[in-house]
Amino acid sequence: MAQAREAQKSWAAKSLRERCGYLRKIRDAIYERRDEVTNAISLETGKPHVEAVFAELMLALDSADFLARQAPEWLRPEPVPHHNIGVKAKSGSLYFQPFGVLAIISPWNYPFSIPMAQILPALVAGNAVLLKPSEITPHVGEVIAKIISAAGIPSGVVQVLQGGGAVGAALVESNPDKVFFTGSVATGKRIAEACARRLIPSSLELGGKDAMLVLADADLEIASSAAVWGGFMNCGQTCISVERIYVEQTIAQPFLEKCLEKTRKLRLGPPSDKDAEIGPMIRVTQLEKVEEQLRDATARGAQVLTGGNRRSDLGPSFLEPTVVTNVDHSMQLMREETFGPVIAIRPVKSADEAVALANDSEFALSASVWTKDAAKGREIAQRIRGGSVMINDVASYYGICEAPHGGSGASGWGRSHSRFGLLEMVQVKYVDIDRLPRTPKSWWFGYNENLAAAADSFVDYLFAPRWSRRMAALANPRGVLGTVIRRHRI
Repeated sequence: MAQAREAQKSWAAKSLRERCGYLRKIRDAIYERRDEVTNAISLETGKPHVEAVFAELMLALDSADFLARQAPEWLRPEPVPHHNIGVKAKSGSLYFQPFGVLAIISPWNYPFSIPMAQILPALVAGNAVLLKPSEITPHVGEVIAKIISAAGIPSGVVQVLQGGGAVGAALVESNPDKVFFTGSVATGKRIAEACARRLIPSSLELGGKDAMLVLADADLEIASSAAVWGGFMNCGQTCISVERIYVEQTIAQPFLEKCLEKTRKLRLGPPSDKDAEIGPMIRVTQLEKVEEQLRDATARGAQVLTGGNRRSDLGPSFLEPTVVTNVDHSMQLMREETFGPVIAIRPVKSADEAVALANDSEFALSASVWTKDAAKGREIAQRIRGGSVMINDVASYYGICEAPHGGSGASGWGRSHSRFGLLEMVQVKYVDIDRLPRTPKSWWFGYNENLAAAADSFVDYLFAPRWSRRMAALANPRGVLGTVIRRHRI
């Protein structure tokens, strides 16, 4: 922390243009080491090479390129116009200044793209970063450190701290200026409490229980393919995975049949198998949590229509992609984040019922609506609790640099990506310049009966419902003008 604080001073002193230049160097360093990046991701997480490229490598490259171009516009001083006539003699501006040293505690499921999407805006805004990668993916953290070094970022500005929960706790206790955490609700609560005791601001992304609403007029071929991909990408270990599907009754059976047909075609295998579409879960304990949810669901009447079995022939943590129906909200499977290759499908009578069920969750991260009627889709999207809602697509908004990501409730607070994500990295300072520096202000001391009457008239002039009263206040010699032209005793 001491090294970071010292390094941050000189880093923040660099011009914004210089810092944007360093982002381009990071982009080039990522590109030069792209094979090392994707190999490390697949080795430690088990995700297929295609997902390592699209969901991790490309997102980091695009974020660096986008912010290098966009940050100068988003971080330039911003004039603040004043609407009130009483302060028209003032000129205000907003300045965006770095916090100082930011702590980033990142997860194992996207060990490259998530921390890079926070490191990059932190740097361009003038902050130093202490990054603690997941202890499950230390090699990816090491690759990040190599990229930062290869880009020529000055020593101490970005440091990678390897270790488990004790290192994360120590990092918070070292009093960074802000903490960014992505992970479980339980750990997020502990971090929020530790930050609150120190009055340290935080940004928390704690997961989701994302709903997919399939209306009767949806394209079932496309919607079913999206459901299968959205539910099983990264073996379902994604905070914006499709987990709950509410489908209108009239098309529920054909939709279900298409999902089953496509799920059964998926190929399981290790990342060394280039044809594999579903890799292993991150570890056996995570697989066991999903199995417990499935047992709870079936005990309450749910039906597993395909999958749900371990594939020990492939490795200790392979689980077949699973489709479940006859589900209700009494089940863990419909209330807790699953983080595994399971989708649960429930028929509903109407779109209104689908919205009500989608909102019946402590999570509020993202969702999707499927309909051929764009206007209807937008109307329903407005009624769904969540930070993001896609119409006729799932999850891919996360790869759009202009789109903010984040939620509320048990999904946490704060935003990443977009201008809002960049503004998470800065403190907003308002600076005001008075254009009449030699003129005493009307509201300064020297209170007397005349000033009291003038103050009342000024309120009439600004806010009286009738214009005749406003004009009378303006014409009163002891009124509005009296607040401006007067002698000051002090």
